[in-house]
Amino acid sequence: MRNAALVLGIIAGITGMIVGFFGWGYTAAIESWGELEGIAEQVDNVELIRSTSLMAPMLAIAGGAMARARALWGGLLLLASAVWMYVGFGFNVFTMFPIAFAGLAGVLAVAAGKPDEEKAHF
Repeated sequence: MRNAALVLGIIAGITGMIVGFFGWGYTAAIESWGELEGIAEQVDNVELIRSTSLMAPMLAIAGGAMARARALWGGLLLLASAVWMYVGFGFNVFTMFPIAFAGLAGVLAVAAGKPDEEKAHF
């Protein structure tokens, strides 16, 4: 389960980065060139979109990388990334895979325990 959390977390982070590039780029383009009435308008909370674009994929990659050594911490980072992406970007065709992969990786990492230890994380 730890290896699956690692792989899914890295995939979630990379696909989240792609969504984040477009999110940050859209807000920057509207800020620079202005709105086009009815076609391209600025979002309500630019800071939320930009913080989500930067931090949520970073949390997913860091959580995935931690999943083998520190499954609980990595799982919590992955779950935080999934929630942050959902709050920042919403659930749509572009975000469904990063959110689902980060959420599943987080659940797998939190549920993972070493087979030779009684306690899963401590």
